[in-house]
Amino acid sequence: MHHSTHDLLSPVPGIARQLHSFHFGPRGGAKVYIQASLHADELPGMLVAWHLKQRLGELEQQGRLQREVILVPVANPVGLEQVLLDAPLGRFELQSGENFNRHFVDLSDSIGDQVEAHLSQDPAHNLALIREYLRRGLDAHPPRTPLQSLRLTLQRLACDADMVLDLHCDFEAVEHLYTTPEAWPQVEPLARYLGVQASLLATDSGGQSFDECFSLVWWQLQQRFGKRFPIPQGSFSVTIELRGQADVSHALATQDCQAILDFLTHSGVIAGQSAALPALRQPATPLAAVEPVTAPLGGLLVFHAKPGQYLEAGQLIAEVIDPLSDRVTPLRNTQAGLMYARSVRRMATAGMVVAHVAGEQVCRSGYLLGN
Repeated sequence: MHHSTHDLLSPVPGIARQLHSFHFGPRGGAKVYIQASLHADELPGMLVAWHLKQRLGELEQQGRLQREVILVPVANPVGLEQVLLDAPLGRFELQSGENFNRHFVDLSDSIGDQVEAHLSQDPAHNLALIREYLRRGLDAHPPRTPLQSLRLTLQRLACDADMVLDLHCDFEAVEHLYTTPEAWPQVEPLARYLGVQASLLATDSGGQSFDECFSLVWWQLQQRFGKRFPIPQGSFSVTIELRGQADVSHALATQDCQAILDFLTHSGVIAGQSAALPALRQPATPLAAVEPVTAPLGGLLVFHAKPGQYLEAGQLIAEVIDPLSDRVTPLRNTQAGLMYARSVRRMATAGMVVAHVAGEQVCRSGYLLGN
């Protein structure tokens, strides 16, 4: 194992921040990138990463790693220190108000301009060429804020990886994931091993999130050059939502760690016989078919449905109760689907999203992510 430290831009004199990456297996070739807790108040993935760190070290000693695996167990030291009055605030940077998992650097246009004259009919040549210009472009991009410094450091570590796994969680949820339709054939075995109950697909959900900043650049280059040059899918990425924020336990982390290792064995990253593929619990559905259920007014939030429950159209999900007027407002979904996540809060405010239901019929367009 090789342990690297990466200095981040300091906000003020006297404060130093570092990002730590752990490198396992043979270096200089194909690689896998795994990170946890980019939203720093989402901790199940951090524990899974800790378990992975122990297991990857053992596999390296056994000589079973066929590719380099880069592991970043604490992907957001900036957000991790944001604790206000005993409340962790790890989703948004307090200085800018920006979501830590948005606005990663988009280099697709500039890279396309630079590589166009050098592309050939050899897909391996084009793969290496684009990756080289990705690395150059990110190295030349100057960070002007601590948040940009964090994003660029993470992006540089993962930009030339064959696969990128970004470990997150929701508020109260069952296990689910986000990826692209193009990557779904490669991601489906992971969904099976993890036992995810909702797999949500979108080529571009908006916001330039961490996972999409890798898959999207290859897709955009394919759209631009695909009729003239063979542009491979140089990277596929997936955001894995490891249930809810309170689901931090060794039992669950051990289970998820083993599922990821089974997937890496199935993919040829780890030498050995892969475990049999379990059944897919639910078919993949479009992210645009997810219905965010909102509260039209404020009040006590009392749920009647749980994450993982399949709901018929118009089923009662929750009630919003005004204890002053005694008004009770039912909240229902408009189309059938699996309720995979709900809010941890029990006081609703007007317009607040209280739950997400994965349906099958597209009901949204444009920006598809939450705040």
